[in-house]
Amino acid sequence: MNVLDENVPLEQRDLLRAWGIPCRMVGQDIARSSLGDDDIVALLHRLKQPTFFTRDEDFFDSKLLHPAYGLVWLDVAAEEAGLFVRRLLRHPRFATKAHRLGMVVRVHHDGLEFWERHRAELKRLRWPRQR
Repeated sequence: MNVLDENVPLEQRDLLRAWGIPCRMVGQDIARSSLGDDDIVALLHRLKQPTFFTRDEDFFDSKLLHPAYGLVWLDVAAEEAGLFVRRLLRHPRFATKAHRLGMVVRVHHDGLEFWERHRAELKRLRWPRQR
């Protein structure tokens, strides 16, 4: 399940859905709005294998690694959020739910940075070349 934080504009959720990417938004589709960070983490524990997409840098923290969910910080402009969610979901390294669980990822224009469970180092990847 792809879950968008309420700091992702609603029109970006609608764009993702138009592209055929299923997603639910905090404060709209699930949970109440204005959840604190701790409440978001508790919500993720109750959902089935979610990937949480947020524009909140506080979620880019290796202490938040957990095998039951993935966290993605969209370090891009609000109006680019949908595009970069789609880019991540199409990236070979993150294309399946199983590849995203237990990860904390930063998505930005130059590429991706991420931590994996049981690995201490921060890894970096560039975006694949567009065809």
